[in-house]
Amino acid sequence: MLSACGAGGIDGALDYEVEDFEFTNQNGEQVGLQDLKGKVWVSDFIFTNCDTVCLPMTSNMKKLQTMAEEEGIENIQFVSFSVDPVNDTSDALKTFGDLYEVDYSGWHFLTGYEQKEIEEFALNSFKALVQKPKNEEQVIHDTKFYLVNKEGVIQKYYEGVTGVPYEEIIDDIKTLQ
Repeated sequence: MLSACGAGGIDGALDYEVEDFEFTNQNGEQVGLQDLKGKVWVSDFIFTNCDTVCLPMTSNMKKLQTMAEEEGIENIQFVSFSVDPVNDTSDALKTFGDLYEVDYSGWHFLTGYEQKEIEEFALNSFKALVQKPKNEEQVIHDTKFYLVNKEGVIQKYYEGVTGVPYEEIIDDIKTLQ
């Protein structure tokens, strides 16, 4: 049996399989796990009305997207799952992404599901907590960046708010390419 490292993977990989999904992106298009197969992707959980961590997380993800482009990395996608689907329509996510001048050809902001569905999806696939307390606007959610391989298996996660290990993430993306 080959180790993950010997197989061109990440040493000590988490190996969390992402459940099959099909959600709606910022352009109103359906995007699913099958659309991401064959690509390495980095994902996070955000929402547009967040008053704490989502703004720096999105800014940090944009920096990663720019670094990947500067490194000539192709076949990479960035995926931000909204944890507040009632408020985060496709239009709201597009407006939010526009604030960061993201390259939408390589970044999907996803919505189009029920609150319970994203909470279960985050927990089952990413082992991540997402919870919207009753009668509150702010959603409790994980602040990690997740690196997913071409087969849709989570390899590793990283801090997404402060102390983001940009170079390590870029190196790990290259390893999975």
